[in-house]
Amino acid sequence: MIAEPLFTESKDQGVAPQSVIIEMNNIKKSFNNSQILKGVSLKVYKGENLVVLGKSGSGKSVLLKCIVGLVYPDEGEINVFGEKISDLNYKQLNQLRLKIGFLFQNAALYDSMTVGENLYFPLKHHFKKLTEEEIWKKINEDLENVGLKEAIDKMPSEISGGMTKRIGLARTLILNPEIMLYDEPTTGLDTVTAREISDLIVSMQNKNKISSIIITHDMACAKITADRIVILKDGQVETEGTYDELAASGNEWVRNFFV
Repeated sequence: MIAEPLFTESKDQGVAPQSVIIEMNNIKKSFNNSQILKGVSLKVYKGENLVVLGKSGSGKSVLLKCIVGLVYPDEGEINVFGEKISDLNYKQLNQLRLKIGFLFQNAALYDSMTVGENLYFPLKHHFKKLTEEEIWKKINEDLENVGLKEAIDKMPSEISGGMTKRIGLARTLILNPEIMLYDEPTTGLDTVTAREISDLIVSMQNKNKISSIIITHDMACAKITADRIVILKDGQVETEGTYDELAASGNEWVRNFFV
């Protein structure tokens, strides 16, 4: 059974979470006769950063794909904003996805577009009533939020991997998501840049009240970003708690993540 959240106040706000934004109940999923998820249940609360840890193949990324309907579980139920994912039709699912940002390991910028144009494309597509002036004002604001306003006219080939990751984050946030799903946001980055990305995740949480799930193997990222941590083992939730609580766990297997 999953316990209620062990934290009582968020990093900057000093208030307890208000409501459940994502709820997964007994999620099971198999691929090619291999069971990846074996009954995962968890909740994400409004304004919370939930970090999910686990060894490779434990089903962490599959959980994210289930939340946005890219993969459907074989058993169990997923509710996002109180709506059951499996009950939504194509149009309803796409409307829900507009509220969810997904930052993949690879920021996947369009190589043939400038940084500004990479942000322009989703904004113009989803907010057709915005004027050109309003669009470019928002693009400049979002790039400033990630400290890269000066990169607006650069091509992706002209910027570093860390800058690419930050621009990918800006492109995701420009649609004003209420939920962010991060899949290994600091993978492949040097220590300083990884810290910058982790700090940005917390900054966006505090500024925009975003609820997030962060999949990571980077324990420095987990320590900076997590309000609460869930650890998966063999397709199930092994334990949960704050970073400090789990680092001091009596379970040696759990403690090894924090060494």
